[in-house]
This record gives sequence, C-alpha cells and structure tokens, in this order.
Amino acid sequence: MTVDARAAARRPIHWAVGGALVVATALVPSAESAAAEQRSEVALRYTCPFPSGPEEVDVVVSAVLPTEARTGEEIRPGQVAVEVTLPPTALARFAGLDAATLSAVARLTVRNSVGDKSADASWQDLTAPSTDLPTPDEGEGDGALTLTATGDVPTVTFGSPGHATLAPDALDLALTSLTEAGEPTTPPGLDVACTPAPGQEPELAAIAIRGDQDPTAPAPRPEESDPAPEPTPARPDEGLPPTAREKIDALTEKRREALEDDPGSCPIEIPPELVMTTAETYAAGYANAAKLDGAAALGPAFMKVVLNKRYINDPCASTVDVSSEVNFDYEGKRQLPPTKATFLSYGFMPTTATMTLEQVGPPAAIHTHTVTNTPTYPEETTVTAQLVMRLSDVEVNGVPLDVGPDCRTERPFAQVLKGYGQTYPPAGYLVAYGGTLTGYAHIPPFEGCGATEDLDPIFTSAISSPGKKADNYTKMTQAPLCVATNPEGPDCPPRKPKPER
Repeated sequence: MTVDARAAARRPIHWAVGGALVVATALVPSAESAAAEQRSEVALRYTCPFPSGPEEVDVVVSAVLPTEARTGEEIRPGQVAVEVTLPPTALARFAGLDAATLSAVARLTVRNSVGDKSADASWQDLTAPSTDLPTPDEGEGDGALTLTATGDVPTVTFGSPGHATLAPDALDLALTSLTEAGEPTTPPGLDVACTPAPGQEPELAAIAIRGDQDPTAPAPRPEESDPAPEPTPARPDEGLPPTAREKIDALTEKRREALEDDPGSCPIEIPPELVMTTAETYAAGYANAAKLDGAAALGPAFMKVVLNKRYINDPCASTVDVSSEVNFDYEGKRQLPPTKATFLSYGFMPTTATMTLEQVGPPAAIHTHTVTNTPTYPEETTVTAQLVMRLSDVEVNGVPLDVGPDCRTERPFAQVLKGYGQTYPPAGYLVAYGGTLTGYAHIPPFEGCGATEDLDPIFTSAISSPGKKADNYTKMTQAPLCVATNPEGPDCPPRKPKPER
C-alpha cells in the first residue's frame, strides 16, 4: 500500500501515553502573566562527602521568578545559578592529581509545593565552566574556589490557588579536573552527593497562585485554601490543553511544504524545550535466581525520571517514538536499596546475603514505541539499565562467610525490561500510569570476593549465568509518575507500589 505523505502529515498528531500526561502538564495555557518578576536568592550550607571526609560547603541558589501566576500557567525559572564554594580541604584531592582547572555539572533537587501538595523537580545539567584551581596562598578564603553552574531548568505549573514555594534540597556535583595541558587527570573526576545541613530555611521563592474564577482576588494562604479537588481521570490525549496542540500543529504546518518535495522529511522531531520535564516514582519487584532456587526482593526503588529527551512523531509511518531516561536514587547513591535474601545454594545449603544493585554508566534508557493507526494505540516500552551486583553480609548455614568489602560482578550487566500496553482505553504498562515490566539479565562472573581466600569461583558457580536466559527472570511494578510540572496532581507525592511475583 502506498502512503500519501502529504495526507498523512495532515492527520492530527497523537501523543504517545509516555509523553501525553507530561505534555498536558508541561505545555499548559501560556497566557503571559502581568505579574512582576523577582530575583530570588537563598544561601544554604550543605554537607558533602569528599575523600578528605565530610565537608561543609556554602551554596547560593538564585533565579528570576514571577511574584504571582495563574493556576495552570507555565512558570519558567530564568537566570538560574547555583554557586558552590569548595573549601581548601575539599580541593586538596585535586592538587594531588596535578590538576590545574576544575569544572562541574550540578543537579539540584527543588521541591515545588502548594498547600499540602509537593513534588520534587530535578534541575539538571547546570554547568560550571573550567576554573583555575587556586594555590594554597590565593583564592577566596585562603584557597577556596567558587564554581557557578548555570543552565535551563524545567517549568512548573500549579493547578490550584494558594501560596506556592520553591525550595532547594539535595545537590549532586560531577566534578571534572584537567591538567595544565588540558588533559583529564587520573582519575578524571569525582561525583559528590550533598545534603542540606539541618535547621535551615531553604525557601528560594514564594509565588502567589491565583485562581481563574477571580483574577483580582489575593491568593489565599495555605491555611485558607480549600483542599484541591481530585481530578477526574482522563484518557491521555484528552489532557492536552488547546495551547499545547497549537504549538505542535504549528510545527507540523512548517513541515507540510517540505513534504511536497521530500516525503522523507515526514518524521517530525519535537524540540525538547517544548516537552522535556522531570518526574519521580517508585518501582518494586522480584528477581529470580534459578541456580539458587529462590527469588530476591527488589526495591521499592526511588527513580528520578527525565521525560521526552527526544520525541519523534512520524505521521507517515503512524508511529510515535519517545526517548526518556531514569536514575535510581538511594540515600544519594545511584543504586537500588540493599536487599536481604535467603537461597538454597546448590539445592541444599541455606545461604543468606545482602545484595546491592548499583547503577553505572549513563542513565537507564526508556524507549517507548506507539503505533497510531489502530484504535487502541498499542505501546511497547523498553527500559535498559547497566548494573553491578555487590554481595555482603554472607552467611552459609548460619555461619558468617567473610567475603570482604568488594565482592561484585567483574563487569556491569544489562538489565532489560519490557512493558506492553494500550492508550485507549488505558491498559497494561504505560510510562505515565505505571504497571508491570518483565525481562531477563545475564549475571557475569564475580571478582573481589573473599577476605582471606579466593571465593570468586564459588559465587560465580552459584549465581552467574552468562548466556542462560531463563536463570534470571525479573518482574518489576512501577507506580504512576509524579510529574514535577504538576506537584499537586493525584500521583504526588509518588507512591510505593505493591510488587507482583
């Protein structure tokens, strides 16, 4: 069958469920606010675990924000800056690497709240350029160094009137050091997860959110506000506001003339600044280990999600492809919570161990493929994460077995999970609504096991299963997303799901 590219391009764009609810909250009616802007700033102190030990770090967060906004209005923080002042003791590590400059990428968690509803947004990829490292007798505070990270951050939308606040929380720093010649040092960088010191007032800004029914009335304080009504669940596409559709239709219109001469230009990639936002959720489940005749509980694992990093609509092929990413987060580390499991090693020996799955490499990739030429809009989602398994606190038949501090798989392995669903009516697994994901993992051999003797062969023989697909079946249940652009939504704060076996 021949596809008429021009006719196909004139079909309404249907958004895959992986992005539909996000777009519904991120691309809200964009009437310009007449409210004045405020330059907001808050100075905080963080505790950061450097190789020298816990360090007290001064941080100043600033942004330009409106003093008031309407319900449903998109609020975009401008001129965002995160100034981090590192003390000389924290910089000593880089001096030992012959580093000449230091740069950083910051990720700041910001809590958006209105009334008793709140959700965490991730201000990611804030970049501080390379800055010369001071010598001990120069710089701020006798050798301190200030790095200023800037960049664009997600928008936020409040759906009910009240006193809204934005408050910085956890701060992650990815520090990169270079030599005088501009070459990476060895090691080239350091990741630091910082937490705010207790007893501080972290509020960055307050915004008065006014309801549409009376734009002249002052926004009520939280104690004066009625509880926000629970929204009526809608099909994903019904949540797209008219303004969002107009923006997408405008992009489509620009492509129609190109389609006249070049049908191959049919796929339309939506700019990420229109659709990308952050969310958070939990997932929990079980991983089978057939060699050990048992299953280990996983989670509930907290997940920080960046949605719609790439969004491609192809009306000619009747498909929508969405790429997103996710990082696990447990006490500031990229890992799932440690879990205690008991197995029957070799079918008869009871073995208890603490298993920790650490995420390594880039964020886990989420790819959603939706077919839009059938009434149900079937959707397939694939999640791929690179993990390292660590074992600790091992007991065999009740007797402790000293495996040492670094018993782990010798290399990362891919955990691939798939979910299947449909948009109309919503069923099965959908990124925004959650559901069940299943898949397999091939566990590599172990290394570093044994404090006084080499126990690698034992764990490799008992657990590892390269090439044996059925040995390590995993089933995870994801809760619905709490989207940062809609902190008072029905799925915020995120819930912990009940795992399925």
